[in-house]
Amino acid sequence: MSFREKMPTSPKSPLRRRRSSWTGSWLNHPTTSFKEVVSAVIQAQSPRSTSKPKTSDFNFDFDFDTSKAIDRTLSLPDSLLLRILQKLPDSQSSNDVSLVCKRWLNLQGRRLRALKLLDWEFLSSGKLVSRFPKLTSIDLSNACMNNPPNRNSGILLCHRSISFHVSSDSSNWEENLIPSEVIDRGLRVLGRGSCDLLKLVVTNATELGLLGLAEHCSDLQELELRKCNDNILRGIAACESLRVLRLVGSVEGLYTSSVSDIGLTILAQGCKGLVKLELSGCEGSFDGIKAIGQCCEVLEELTICDHRMDDGGWIAALSYFGSLKRLRVLSCRKIDSSPGPEKMLRSCPALESLELVRSCLNDKEGMRALFKVCDGVKRVYIQDCWGLDDDSFSLAKAFRKVRFVSLEGCSVLTTGGLESVILHWEELESMRVVSCKNIKDCEISPALSSLFSLLKELTWRPDTRSHLSSKLEGAGIGKRGGKFFKKR
Repeated sequence: MSFREKMPTSPKSPLRRRRSSWTGSWLNHPTTSFKEVVSAVIQAQSPRSTSKPKTSDFNFDFDFDTSKAIDRTLSLPDSLLLRILQKLPDSQSSNDVSLVCKRWLNLQGRRLRALKLLDWEFLSSGKLVSRFPKLTSIDLSNACMNNPPNRNSGILLCHRSISFHVSSDSSNWEENLIPSEVIDRGLRVLGRGSCDLLKLVVTNATELGLLGLAEHCSDLQELELRKCNDNILRGIAACESLRVLRLVGSVEGLYTSSVSDIGLTILAQGCKGLVKLELSGCEGSFDGIKAIGQCCEVLEELTICDHRMDDGGWIAALSYFGSLKRLRVLSCRKIDSSPGPEKMLRSCPALESLELVRSCLNDKEGMRALFKVCDGVKRVYIQDCWGLDDDSFSLAKAFRKVRFVSLEGCSVLTTGGLESVILHWEELESMRVVSCKNIKDCEISPALSSLFSLLKELTWRPDTRSHLSSKLEGAGIGKRGGKFFKKR
């Protein structure tokens, strides 16, 4: 139904002689107001209109309230509307969609899977689980810290993934932690409402809180416990589906806690299905690491970060890990001050990758023990480590099967020290040298140059003055075997 049928016309009207748009009809007709035009268009498009309205049916007191418009999405079920919302770009789906109406707000909450909580009251009041019922990953680390009443006068303290406000007169940052009993109550609320929870990060919890959570969230697979101690690990066995675990004991300047051999043994007996384990700021020694290696038979990745193992001997326990494929040593001020007798240092059978990042490598005995136990690795990563001089790196000759090596930020290592080691690696295929300022292009020997021509891949940027990379382009060096690996 066109608008022309609604307009009162005369025999001499120009509307009789030519076809025009509805805007032109309104502008050319002296007796039609804008309200009449809008009302006619709305009535024409309304599905409830079964008969053609007459001119006398126009509502001259037209109400522009959009709340009276028909919401056509009401006829769509939630499942179909959710599928439609999933097609929207991420930038629109999170903000704009939730502002449409209450129904869309609830649907948007059901779509969210991961959340980093900032306000603990939002969890303890039950609003978190009701607002976001389908969460699978929750980070509570920031919410576990109390903020000062006046944030403008406070100081923002950041440590890795943690950031919180502290008052200017605070001398003990640990005082900003929410009490453990409050944390436990919040975990019980979370457990009752998040049965699909797969990943959790929490600080200052206790054994009771962990048990209350595991009672309802039986599918929990990844857990990070900060300010962890031996007692809380007594409840770790309740998480039967746990596969990834990160324990953070003491963090210098933030909080102190202790994870000893007792806690590591409890952990080993309660989480035999672990695949990845990270021990950060933990104590312990040979006995605790050995217990993990003997009980966690499917463990494939172990990370030792900022360890406090004063008794030493943990390196010798690596030989008890039958399935360990990746070993990471991060931010450690020492490797192992007392690795034990030579006969205790046996190879880790399945180890393939060794990563040393931001650690001190000037301990010759610890480095010798580590390289001996990891002599079967195929990939070696050393990044931003201090104390790695030519003598320390020469101990890497113990590696027998290295195929890839990456050296980054090793400012003390020289060209001669590098050459004396990599020429002994008969299976070396790829090499990466970046930001090692004492490795010079002008010091490359013919033997080292010949090795470069045999590599499949070579990344060479030891310093800002290096021009070797540009010279290698188009020369075919570092492309050995390329014709055998082309896609057909």
